[in-house]
Amino acid sequence: MKRFWPRHVRSRMTLWYVLVLGVLLLAYAGGASLYLFYSLREQFDHNLLEDVERVEGLLESTPDGMIALGSDHDEEDENNIQRFVEVWSPEGILLYRSPTLEASTLGGPLRYRPANAAKPLPATVRLADGMQVRMATSTHTVNGHRVFLRVAHSEQGLWQEIEEFVSVLLLALPLPLILAGFSGFALARKALAPIDAMAQKAERISAERLNERLPIENPEDELGHLARVFNATLARLEAAFDQLRRFTADASHELRTPLTAIRSVGEVALQTPKSATEYQDVIGSMLEETDRLTRLVDSLLTLSRADASHISVQRTAISLVGLAQEASSLVEVLAEEKQQRISVEGEPALIVSGDRLILRQALVNLIDNAIKYSPAGTEILVRVCAGKDGRPVVEVVDQGPGVPKEHQPRIFDRFYRVDKARSREWGGAGLGLAIARWAVEVHGGQISLESVEGQGSTFRVTLPSTTTLEKTGREKAST
Repeated sequence: MKRFWPRHVRSRMTLWYVLVLGVLLLAYAGGASLYLFYSLREQFDHNLLEDVERVEGLLESTPDGMIALGSDHDEEDENNIQRFVEVWSPEGILLYRSPTLEASTLGGPLRYRPANAAKPLPATVRLADGMQVRMATSTHTVNGHRVFLRVAHSEQGLWQEIEEFVSVLLLALPLPLILAGFSGFALARKALAPIDAMAQKAERISAERLNERLPIENPEDELGHLARVFNATLARLEAAFDQLRRFTADASHELRTPLTAIRSVGEVALQTPKSATEYQDVIGSMLEETDRLTRLVDSLLTLSRADASHISVQRTAISLVGLAQEASSLVEVLAEEKQQRISVEGEPALIVSGDRLILRQALVNLIDNAIKYSPAGTEILVRVCAGKDGRPVVEVVDQGPGVPKEHQPRIFDRFYRVDKARSREWGGAGLGLAIARWAVEVHGGQISLESVEGQGSTFRVTLPSTTTLEKTGREKAST
């Protein structure tokens, strides 16, 4: 069956349209035929009952006690309908039968019926020769004698009219179906033309041509909505590819820098013999670059696993003040090298539900960023408090140069650095704040920056409260 089913949508639409139209036309033809049949039948019965009254007026008694019809009336009425008449006595004696009946009969002797009995409705009877007639029965009195009268009309003319009407309908039915098929195919082709245009355009779009978009003839209809959704998907893909290209280029650049430094230091050291102290300095320089390279690879691995959702969050109850003190102790050595002081203050009662290692990494990155960009001898403040909406907040406040307003929207982007000339001096690859943002957002929080150039910066981490998490969990469970 599938071999004969059209493959193209326009052909299937046309076929369904023709089939539905054909069924509707057949239903209409059937309904019209039934209506005509019952209308003709009603008129037929009306004429039959009138003819019964006419025949009653023509009945006459003969000298031998039989019944005859008046000689001034044909056995066919003015409508040329063939008439059949039978007259029976109450005793079951046949008094009259139309010569046209020949050996056929309209029925046996009638049973006794009261004079005031209602006349039966006309009924259809099939004669012995197969002819179908419409018959009515009445009781009449002729010269003081009560008789039973049967009058029937042949239905041949009625059925002939019905057959002619149905034949005309069936003969005329293919023409509108053929016209509807061609018209439907043309309409389907015109309606699906935008899809063909979109398909041809989509076939030419590749990874190198993601900037192209599908044509939109009418953005308000369904096809326009489909094209807009597809174009939005292409825009997201283009942004993702651009981000991936930038990420790959930046990662390659960052990896190449320490590798080039290691190679250069090694090649210089091999050119001339050196003392043990000098070789120790060379090895120390190489180890510094190796350490930088290791941190970069670890950061890239963290972001890669985060993008792939391979890092699971193991939630436990955490004291934010304790977590801030723990993160500060991990980078305290770096602060001491610059004669800086890290202060942690806040409310010990603030508890959050989260992954200790991931949140600690976020705070370590923020404090490390503050150490790098703050002048020597300054204080770095880590403040834990409750926000205006009651949610826990951790703020890292430094006294550095601040972040210019034009750089603030991209400060959390990967490999983005405000001062690229001094980035190598401070050992940053532009991934610390990106990892911090991921760590906060994976816990359902937000991270933001408030900074005025020349007046320091404040990185604010807002986390959901334990009550909010429990409420969300109950809502998900009930759903």
